[in-house]
Amino acid sequence: MKTKKRVVTTVLLCIVLTMWALTGCGDDSGGVNHGKKLSPKEALETMNALLSGINIYENEPVMDLSGEENMISLARELPEIDTYPLSVKGSGDINIEIMSSTEKSSDGVDGWINDIAEKFNKSGSKVNGKSVNISIRPIASGLALDYIISEKHIPDGFTPANELWGLMIESKGISIKKTEDRLVGNTAGILMKQDAYDKVKEKQGKVDLSAIMNEVMEENILLGYTNPYASSTGLNMLVSMLTEFDDSNPLSDKAVEQLIKFQGLSPPMAFTTAQMREYAKNGVIDVMIMEYQAYINEATLKDYVFTPMGVRHDSPMYVFGTTSKEKEEGIKMFSEFCKNSDSQKLAEKFGFNANDDYAGSQLKLSGSELFAAQNVWKKNKDGGKPVVTVFIADTSGSMEGTKIQNLKTSLKNSTQYINEDNYIGLVSYNSDVTVELPINQFDGKQKAYFNGAVSNLYANGETSTYDAVLVGLDMLLKQKEKLPDAKLMLFVLSDGETNAGYDFGQVAPVIEALGIPVHTIGYDADLDELKQLSDINEASSTNADENDVVYSLKSIFNAQM
Repeated sequence: MKTKKRVVTTVLLCIVLTMWALTGCGDDSGGVNHGKKLSPKEALETMNALLSGINIYENEPVMDLSGEENMISLARELPEIDTYPLSVKGSGDINIEIMSSTEKSSDGVDGWINDIAEKFNKSGSKVNGKSVNISIRPIASGLALDYIISEKHIPDGFTPANELWGLMIESKGISIKKTEDRLVGNTAGILMKQDAYDKVKEKQGKVDLSAIMNEVMEENILLGYTNPYASSTGLNMLVSMLTEFDDSNPLSDKAVEQLIKFQGLSPPMAFTTAQMREYAKNGVIDVMIMEYQAYINEATLKDYVFTPMGVRHDSPMYVFGTTSKEKEEGIKMFSEFCKNSDSQKLAEKFGFNANDDYAGSQLKLSGSELFAAQNVWKKNKDGGKPVVTVFIADTSGSMEGTKIQNLKTSLKNSTQYINEDNYIGLVSYNSDVTVELPINQFDGKQKAYFNGAVSNLYANGETSTYDAVLVGLDMLLKQKEKLPDAKLMLFVLSDGETNAGYDFGQVAPVIEALGIPVHTIGYDADLDELKQLSDINEASSTNADENDVVYSLKSIFNAQM
């Protein structure tokens, strides 16, 4: 049963209009750039005044006990492989598909292997009298791993950034064989501004991973790193930290205890390298991680000093048990072509083959232990602090059909990736705002209520996104009174621009002053407005089209929840 929680009155509307005038939020130019910045106290006063102008309803929670029936296999979570199109398409008698990490198979300075594949395809190479061509599929190594271990799509060859992914694939029982240790040289590393680098060197006597971690643990610097489920550099950093914490057993209680301490001192999780770079530019972090090839090609990072760390990123080549003998021979020929002097000279122009004097650290974890390391990170990534999240689901009329169904399916499936000690609530919105589920710890009971609330969502009406955001903020702040150390965040899942209720300029100063990140997920949407919302407090903005929304939410929740 839906019950009204709060209604508009003339007196309260006058309060709202007064607050708009005081904060500069009511002018046509938007209050963010031209109104004054609010203090936290002013933000709370403004938020409460704005809330008084919103119709808020509450639904009585209903349990859905279907549980694991809502879960989708990894193969079904993944979008069809053509969602990640080929960057080079071969047309030989023998056409070989190679999945390649994106730092060497994307555009511009990240397109080295594309250029080599094009040249190879014109070289007239043959196996058993048949012409051999290479097709390249650019795909992040963590995503490629999921395609391969789920057996949704196994290519003929695979060249990730580093060897960690190959070990993980092998641990899942997939027949995989390394045929080349190195196609092109690269290293992961830690970037520090020159003044921070000099301070570490002066205090520690050197600058390496050990010295940097000492400074982090002594709370002298902030280090940001990327999602170890998706990023080769992020996974390398995680393994390197755990090894630094306990060299004899990186998964020991001692190592985990230190990881928890480190995470408690860490800045917000950067979902991508680009987001981490924005953190650095805005002064959120002092130190970040990146591959050398990306660093040397980024002009804005020239005032940073690069320190290699972890295992090397030398782009090994793998084949699979499903790869034919002719294709395996073709992959070996292509690998040799990649290693010839002309190809390696070209690699240097793309930023590769530096730091060859860095041998790399010795890996002390097996493939199954690397998966365990990811799980250790996920369980402890918030440094012992509870995470409180409100999901805000767009149920306006434009969501009707496949969009609302995909939203419901993806939210239910994603419950398996939310830690049980998190606190979760759910709000829906169209012309009005409805609290579908009050915040509570995400144990089995709350999960059943969450699934029930999601099942009952339906689409109609207009889109009052910012009204719902205000309601979600209010719920989070009230929960924080009970859990003072909690990390707060909102997730807004929507397909379009706001056309009802408050607008961005009226609400953005409140969000900014409260400092609560608002992550956005756009369903086949114009992302400009959603990204603008996420950018206020440097949260993630994801374009989850109808083909990959389930997998996108899984990836986000692994990183954030």
